[in-house]
Amino acid sequence: MTALGISITEPRSQLSVTALLLPEKAPDNAAFLLAYLEQPRVVASIHAMWTGPEISCPVPSVDLEGQTYARPLPAENATLTPQPGDIVLSYVPPRMWGGNPNAIFDIGLFYGQGARLLFPIGWLAGSVVAQVLPEQRDKFAAACGVIRRNGACDITFTRVEI
Repeated sequence: MTALGISITEPRSQLSVTALLLPEKAPDNAAFLLAYLEQPRVVASIHAMWTGPEISCPVPSVDLEGQTYARPLPAENATLTPQPGDIVLSYVPPRMWGGNPNAIFDIGLFYGQGARLLFPIGWLAGSVVAQVLPEQRDKFAAACGVIRRNGACDITFTRVEI
């Protein structure tokens, strides 16, 4: 039996891992990611400022405009304290963050201990929608550390079967 996953790559840091999608725990959020990743996506990413050991990958608004998958998402398999290897989809409604008229969808790559979903707007539960395969988590953490030191990068997300 095959499962659905996400390939996450970034060449400069040698990031190359697979995350198992969790549709049984986060069905609406997994459906968003599956629809968004109907084709491979390159997302401008940066190390998070507020949440600790996280690479933040905000879905570009151009990829959301007019798309049926770009709808409000419930918190599913919710967490305020992501664990290493968690892939967290965060949804921020329009006008909630600084009056931004657009909804924000962010794919968070959490790679270390001590993460928290505390933002300038307060605590915001995110949905653990996938998890990096356990045997790849050390490599994942090392690559994310390189991204932290190097600065902004482009991360490629691709749907895969595991």
